[in-house]
Amino acid sequence: MGLFKKNPFGHYLFLKKWLIRIMGGLTHQRYQGFNDLQIEGSSILKDLPDRNVLFVSNHQTYFADVVAMYHVFNASLSGREDSIKNVGYLWNPKLNIYYVAAAETMKKGLLPKVLAYAGSISIDRTWRADGKSVNRQVKMSDISNIGTALNDGWVITFPQGTTKPWKPIRKGTAFIIKKYKPIVIPIVIDGFRRSFDKKGIRIKKRNILQSMVIKEPMDIDYENEEVESIVKKIEYAIEQHPSFLKVIPEDEIIAHESLNEQRRYSSDYKAEKPKKK
Repeated sequence: MGLFKKNPFGHYLFLKKWLIRIMGGLTHQRYQGFNDLQIEGSSILKDLPDRNVLFVSNHQTYFADVVAMYHVFNASLSGREDSIKNVGYLWNPKLNIYYVAAAETMKKGLLPKVLAYAGSISIDRTWRADGKSVNRQVKMSDISNIGTALNDGWVITFPQGTTKPWKPIRKGTAFIIKKYKPIVIPIVIDGFRRSFDKKGIRIKKRNILQSMVIKEPMDIDYENEEVESIVKKIEYAIEQHPSFLKVIPEDEIIAHESLNEQRRYSSDYKAEKPKKK
């Protein structure tokens, strides 16, 4: 790789590689130390083409979700299966991974700007701006930029456009799928909301069981399938269709939260327990 080689967005790949290495090293313990990230289906990643792959996922924090995916993707491509042990996989990271993010989020502070250089496709949301509801036209340049990223590599998107659960899928994702015809890989994550603050920067609780399930490619008829049909498929694939609220018994949710509390108290006890002389 040449020192001055750039990606289609004008970012120097050499600099991007070092940003991923450094940020990956600093964040690894957040998923394999302070907390326990359980991964399922990462072997699917090894058989995917190098470009035109779209990952659709539910969303729980601004940044921690994406950073975890960078870890899992690179660990899998380096030969690990459902594991991110030994952060050495980041020495030669995949440099054509991108993620869709709100432009206003990526402009707030130094850290978001650093993370943006690592792969953000910043877009203007049509329904929300500065904490207020808006209604504005889609910028065609945003759609074009997502297409450019798909043509170059893998793109992660959160089609609900918010970290709040059970919100509707934005139709724009379905339009992008029909237009660029990518392989679509659903991902379901959990535990990040309990582990981190809303931004995904501050650790809120430790010893939380996090999970990431990577599913088989979606079956989509790019030419004939209606946008509404694709939207509904995505809702089910990332387990955000309202019907999922009915199939999770309340006692199971309480038991799951209780288990996380036990892990936390157990960890606190071990930390405070005096050492034997």
